[in-house]
Amino acid sequence: MRTAVYPGSFDPITNGHLDIIKRSSKVFDELVVGVLVNPQKKGLFDIEERVELIKKAVKDIPNVKVESFSGLLINFLRQKHAKVIVKGLRAVSDFEYEFQMSLMNSKLDPNIETVFMMASAGNSFLSSSSVKQVAMFGGCIQGLVPDSVMPAVINKIKNL
Repeated sequence: MRTAVYPGSFDPITNGHLDIIKRSSKVFDELVVGVLVNPQKKGLFDIEERVELIKKAVKDIPNVKVESFSGLLINFLRQKHAKVIVKGLRAVSDFEYEFQMSLMNSKLDPNIETVFMMASAGNSFLSSSSVKQVAMFGGCIQGLVPDSVMPAVINKIKNL
């Protein structure tokens, strides 16, 4: 069975993330969306909320699982018996950083491969940060995040 991990903070999950998840789920037998716990970052949503929002967004994709993790991504891959990391790229600037990370991961475990998926043209401008900024200033985030996630983002921003 070919298992891959799609790691990220997903704060919140966007339609760009969801597109990468859907496309990756067609390539691998199992895709684990690994939601990174970063104690140095204060997110809009806590880790449990992010996991639940992603689970709602992927509920119709049977071979996708969602779990949180902390520490080294390589250790999480070993726990999941995965050999592939999926990374989405929006622009050349994403590639430089992700390429360096893939080299580090390869150094830590030469059996791990990183697969880069290009963002669809309609999602290439999308980031969790831009979604939060648009929402904070009262802009419409419809079409930027999954429909199941939109109310949670709007409510969270209102209650800041």
